[in-house]
Amino acid sequence: MDTQDINIKITDREGVTHEVVAPTDMAMNLMEVVRSYELAPEGTIGICGGMAMCASCQCYVKSDHELPEMTDDEDAMLAEAFYVEDNSRLGCQIQMTPELDGLEVELAPES
Repeated sequence: MDTQDINIKITDREGVTHEVVAPTDMAMNLMEVVRSYELAPEGTIGICGGMAMCASCQCYVKSDHELPEMTDDEDAMLAEAFYVEDNSRLGCQIQMTPELDGLEVELAPES
């Protein structure tokens, strides 16, 4: 197995958990991983293209991984989003890194 790949669990909006492999050497973020595995219908995730300007990629972080500090843009966007929980993050702001191996997230409901 390539050490640049990590295993993450993503629970989709139907409640189905998918175990996927994400590359850490392609500068992908969580939203792009969800998109590449088609775990959310086209046009329902990453609508703004990963600019933290919509909350379509909001997810709930279920594992206790150390995530990058939230940016002001992400914080402001989540302040306006629906279904926000304490563990909400925007998937487009979570870069796939080796440290996130074993990450578990659940996609937030569509707003």
